[in-house]
Amino acid sequence: MLNKLREIDNRFTELEDMLQSPEVYSDPERYAKLAREQKELRPISEAYCRMVSLQNELSSAKELLSDPELGEMARSIIAESKAKLEETETEIKLLLLPKDPNDSKNVIMEIRQGIGGEEAALFAADIFRMYSMYCDQRGWSIELVNENPTELGGFKEISFIIKGEGAWSRLKYEAGGHCVKRVPVTESNGRIQTSTATVAVLPEAEEVDFHLDLDEVQIDTFRSSGAGGQKVNKTSSAIRVTHVPTGTVVECQDERSQYRNKDKALDILRSKLYEAELEKRRSAVAGERKSQVGTGERSEKIRTYFYQRDSVVDRRLSGDDKSFPLRKVLDGGLDELIDALITADRAEKLRSGNED
Repeated sequence: MLNKLREIDNRFTELEDMLQSPEVYSDPERYAKLAREQKELRPISEAYCRMVSLQNELSSAKELLSDPELGEMARSIIAESKAKLEETETEIKLLLLPKDPNDSKNVIMEIRQGIGGEEAALFAADIFRMYSMYCDQRGWSIELVNENPTELGGFKEISFIIKGEGAWSRLKYEAGGHCVKRVPVTESNGRIQTSTATVAVLPEAEEVDFHLDLDEVQIDTFRSSGAGGQKVNKTSSAIRVTHVPTGTVVECQDERSQYRNKDKALDILRSKLYEAELEKRRSAVAGERKSQVGTGERSEKIRTYFYQRDSVVDRRLSGDDKSFPLRKVLDGGLDELIDALITADRAEKLRSGNED
């Protein structure tokens, strides 16, 4: 590890010199590329320099242990330096964990009604509202792609694009089955019902990530429709794109422009195929350990929303850290929950790395 840290620190210093040279400064594209690399290496370089400083401090203090006047002070410095050194080494291990290349990407999210009829559709609408409010708090924007509403205000399904810095790095943990236990508005006897909604989360793929051959795509137009089949658009501006080799279908009817709907649909199709390709690569690694918290299958139930207990419980967390206030979460207060999942994910990766 030390050799790797030295290489990173040397590269960081080299980048600092390069960014100050007129040759690089006059080339905006190259400058931006090197500046991004420097930004990624800075936390590791700074942590490494801190570690070296603490090691030197610890070594100097040990030399003073035999001094009758300075021995007590030296023991105090050693204890403090050891604690700080341990923290810094853990920080470095986290910084050296492989980065998810999609972390900076936008997100495509699809929410679908699960088991529970109309109540499940209403729960899907609550989940959409939760993510909408979370995006507002983070300063992210939402672009609707497709929706299939019900007459009571729920959603059989709704898909949308979330645009913002670091969207994937946080929302990737939301993929899976969400369960609610509450008395539905459709229940006259006051009985608690269990209903579900599924959430799919995809990183928005760019053309450089996945090349989509348009000769393999079938494009159809149709009229947009609202709840109960009521027409909301007199023109056939809605688009359905089908990837013929895989049978993957994407619909987009949010925009009144057929061309904009087509562009959105193709973007989402590209992202779906990109994610499918990534999943193939992950599955191809024999005996690969699952070292990531909650980016599993959509069928995996990850979280339950208990209305009677006023709490949300995430199954991927343990102990006292797995329960969160219901109303706060439903109003978009997801940061505490997602931070706990990120911490658990990193801890699992560190354990896996130590076992290897």
